[in-house]
Formats: sequence, structure tokens, C-alpha cells
Amino acid sequence: MIKILNIIFCVKGDFIVRQKGTRFSDEFLQRETEEYLKELALKARGAILTMTTLAGSGHPGGSMSSIDVYLSLYYFLNITGDINKEDRDFVVVSHGHTSPGVYSALGVLGYIDLDESIALFRKAGSPYEGHVERHINGVEWSTGNLGQGLSAGCGFALVSKIKKINNFVFVVMGDGEQQKGQLSEARRFAKKYELKNLFGIIDLNQLQISGKISDVMKQNIRENYLSDGWLVYECDGHDYKDLYNSIKKMIKNGGPAVLLANTVMGKGVSFMEHVKDYHGKALTREQYDKAMIELGLENKIDYYAELRSKKGEYHTSNLKSLYPSIKLPKSKVYDINTKIDNRSAFGEALLDIAKENNKSLYLPIAVFDCDLASSVKTDGFAKHFSENFFQSGIQEHNTATIAGAVSVEGILSVFADFGVFGIDEVYNQQRLNDINGTNLKVVCTHLGVDVGEDGKTHQAIDYIGLLRNLYNFHCIIPADANQTYKAILYSFSRPGNFFIGMGRSVTPIISKEDGTPFFGEGYEFEYGKADIISEGDDGVIFSYGVMLYRAIKIKEILSNKGINLMVVNVSCPKKLDDKVMEKANKIGKIIVYEDHNVNTGLGSIIADYCIEKGYNIKLLKLGIENYCYSGKPDDLFALIGLSPEDAAVRIARFLEEK
Repeated sequence: MIKILNIIFCVKGDFIVRQKGTRFSDEFLQRETEEYLKELALKARGAILTMTTLAGSGHPGGSMSSIDVYLSLYYFLNITGDINKEDRDFVVVSHGHTSPGVYSALGVLGYIDLDESIALFRKAGSPYEGHVERHINGVEWSTGNLGQGLSAGCGFALVSKIKKINNFVFVVMGDGEQQKGQLSEARRFAKKYELKNLFGIIDLNQLQISGKISDVMKQNIRENYLSDGWLVYECDGHDYKDLYNSIKKMIKNGGPAVLLANTVMGKGVSFMEHVKDYHGKALTREQYDKAMIELGLENKIDYYAELRSKKGEYHTSNLKSLYPSIKLPKSKVYDINTKIDNRSAFGEALLDIAKENNKSLYLPIAVFDCDLASSVKTDGFAKHFSENFFQSGIQEHNTATIAGAVSVEGILSVFADFGVFGIDEVYNQQRLNDINGTNLKVVCTHLGVDVGEDGKTHQAIDYIGLLRNLYNFHCIIPADANQTYKAILYSFSRPGNFFIGMGRSVTPIISKEDGTPFFGEGYEFEYGKADIISEGDDGVIFSYGVMLYRAIKIKEILSNKGINLMVVNVSCPKKLDDKVMEKANKIGKIIVYEDHNVNTGLGSIIADYCIEKGYNIKLLKLGIENYCYSGKPDDLFALIGLSPEDAAVRIARFLEEK
């Protein structure tokens, strides 16, 4: 086969197959092409069974029911591993456990090495993992947690809308996963924003792990999509003509639309067909031998077993990602008399960045809100740049995934929410974003007990503990409006996942001894750099966010008793400052004062750090010891012994101990 301009010319007897990469533009499917795809499907089914049997695990049944859909999409769409080709088509596989089908389809079509994918499937260190991953050529989104694929597809379709790109986004889903609530969120979003290039295909084999989908959980798949305004089509998912004509019709009429592809679990092998056990169960060697005879394929499992047994180094390529070049406005400085909360400084920084970058063909910024724009201060951006502001309603799970998908395609993607919704509620979605190597900016307000009157259900006191589990998320908790503004400029101009968190209340501007703003002129935000607010040698109090100004009050209270504390602002709790920590070690007595779960916040991070370094220190952790009450923040801190006055008493007692 000779690959030229993404079209494969495959000589077969007296005819030439010419339809690869045509995006379903031809009027009908050529008979020769249909026969060619059937031959590829047979080979792919053999590959599915070989790799899963060899690995002793995997999901052959659903892979065999989906394979004809995969071949139809990967063959006719404009698929490329080059992320810089922005007009490429996207295929998102939501039911990622059908990776054997995906690898087999991509392999027989020449996008990846078929033999390698068969031999190394699920082998430790191999790139051909048990669920599809973005580092594989042709795979646009790592999936496995069911129900998130359609949201990712919405994100990619939204990028096309922002950039005015003419392409197609297809999301292939399982029927069992239609039980997930996030799918209904994605359907509504897609219809609201008229994502005309978004198309879903559901592998309707009627089976899931526990049995028939109708028995496991009643659902009305067709009616659900219709009720949310989608166009719905139906076809035989194993008939290439029917698949071709149905997909072509969907494209002609525009999306959002979904195709119900009626398929058979384990299609192609008689003893596997319609049997739920093969959803996630590999064949035994005896069953495999029998299946290969039935398929009429050469049994090469021993050959692949030998390949698998060879030692080798397997390298996973870097995740594909784009990030825009963001021009930064001149940093704003709030004077010490300014009464402002950090979230308002975020809103002003966001708007200023947008105005500075609104000079190209399109504004490379997308801001996502979940019915909280006035509270999280994205309303100013929404007023001036409505086309780039996406109001998702109370649909946090869907929104987190959409924002993540958008962020890898050259758009500054901002997801603003309350802490309990932007991290706690969507932890699974943020985890999958992190696995996908996104460049998401998560801005969360209303953190901690500082939320006050809304009470314990809204007091996010565990966000640092959760973020510690996300390996690639940066975490910034600025101390005042000045540091907030500069932290936004820093994080928004760089790729990678950033969480920027803040409380609800007005926070005093932190000042130097001369009365000028500490984070004012001349201050540059640097990730991981701690700020020594004031010197002292009797002990070191580490704090951040809304507690820093209270920590300064503690120093003032104890100074009147002859106790001189060093006050340190740790705005990046996940990355401690080695030089400052070494200085604290020499003093030997450390206090951590935070509006966070005392078991999982900065105190625990510092404890781990000191143990690993072998520091001989005494540590006092002052934080939230249980779910709190409803009331004004200062009253709550006094009630739980964390007011500056109460904390000063506890710290003085701690410092007196030998």
C-alpha cells in the first residue's frame, strides 16, 4: 500500500480502493471498498482475540461488536497524529475498554504497528494499555471512566466553533454507559451551543458486565437523545453500506446527532456472540484455537508470544498538546487601603488578559461557568466577551471535562467554580484531565471555613489533600488581591494544569514594614517560592490565603509577650521552598496555621518534608479538625479555637515546651 496525502491507493485485482480520508463525501460506498473493509474487519477480529488471549485479560466482546464502526470512522475520516493540523477530524472512544478494537483498527489501517500492538497489549511498560491512551496515534482522549467521552467531544467541537474550523468530531460510546448522568449534561450542552459538527455513535450490543442493559438499569436511549434536541439515526452496526449511508446522512443534516448502531457482542465467533461473559473475559487457549479456525485465520499466537517474551524498552511518547501564546497586561497594584476580595482581583485579571489578546482572528480564551458567574467574578468577562463565555448551568462534571479537552487544543481554558464543586465534586473528572495532560486553569473561590454562613456542605476544607493526589496539578493559594492578580498572570501564560484558590471574604492587602504593598511594584510571582513576610527567631509560622493576615496578627499579639515569630507565606503548598525550609529548620520550631483539614493540608506536607530531610524540629499543626458550623468566618474561627487570639495562646504554650 502506498500512502499519499492521507489517501490509500490499494490495488486489488482490477480495481483501486480510493475512498480513504474522503470524509464520507462520496455519494455511495463502492462495492470494492466494502469488500476491502470486510477483509480488514476479519483481520482485526483475529488481532483482537490474539492480543487479549495472549495478555490473558481485556475486553474482546465489545471490541468485536465495535470494530466495524471503528474501521468506518478511521478509514473515511481525516485522521492524523499531527496535532498541529487543526482541521483534522476527531474520534473519541468513550468506552475505552474496547482498546483491542481501537488498536486493531488503527493497526490494519497503518496508523500504528499492528504486530507490536498485538504482542505488547497490556504488557507492563508497553504503550498499548488496557484502556485507550492519548499517546497512541489516532487516539485523541484517554478514557476508561465511562460517561466522559461525549463531554470531551463537546470540548473538541467547541474548539472548532471558536477557531472556525471545518471538521468532524465523532464520539463512539457503549450502550451500558448511557446510564451515566454526565451524558445527559453533555447532550444539553451540545444542543445549547449548536455543535453541528458533533456526532455520537452508540455500540448497541444490548449487553454489559452484569447482563442485558434493560435488566441492569432501565433506560430509553433514543428518547433521551430526542428529548434533549438531538437528531437520532439507527443502522446495522456490522453492515458497511448501512454504516456509510447513515453516517453520511448524519453529516449532511448536521449535529448534534447520534447513530444507534445495532451490534452483536462477540460478533464473528459463534460461541462468543450474545454472551455477556466476553465483555471483559479473554478466551482460553483452547477457545482461541477454535475461534481462529472458525474465522479461517492463521493461528500465529506462538509467534506473538515469542515477540512478547523478548525484553525491550518501551517508550511512551509525550502527550500531544497545544497552548496559545498569551500576551500579558501590565500588572495591577492595589494600595493597602483597598477593600477587595481575591476573587474580584481574579475577575479583573481575567478581563485584562482577554482585552490584551483580543487582536487576532479569534480570542484564544474560553471561560466556563456553572451558574455562579457573579460569585466567582467571571461576569465581567461574560459581558465583554460573550462568544467565549460558556454558561453550562449546574453541570459541573460535564463542564470540567469539556474545559479539559478544550485546553489541549491551543485555547486558554478557564473553569471557575466554588471549591466544593470545582475539585471535590469533580475529582474524577479532574483526575482524568490530569491523565490526559491538559492545560486547564481551575479557579476556585469560596474555599475553607471562610465561606462562613453557607455551612459545612459548602466549606471546601480538603482541596489541597485532593490536589496532592493529582501529580501534574500546580496549586496556588494567593494571600491578597495583589498576589492573586500576579498569580493569574503567571499561571494563565503557561501550559499545564493550575489550580488557583481563594476564599470568599475581603482580605486586607499585605504590606511591608514601610506601609507599601508587599506584593506590589517589583514583586514577581514565582511558583514554589515562599515569601518571608517578617523575620523572627523564636519560631516560624507558615500560612497562606485568608489566614496569612491573621498569622500576622498572631505575630503582633505574641510580640507584646516578647515572642518573635517569623511569618512565611506559602502560596504554593505542593512545592515547598528549600531555602526557606532550611532556615526554618535552624530555628527548630514550626507552626502551620491554615483554613484546611488539619490532616491533609500544608501541615502534613511540611511534616512529610521534614521527616524526609531528617530535620529535628517541633511541629504544631493548627487547622480544621472537623466539619464546621454556619456563621460569620471570624465567629467560626473563634468557635473552633483558630482565631488569632486563641491561636496565639496555643502557640505560646507550644513554644514554651521543651
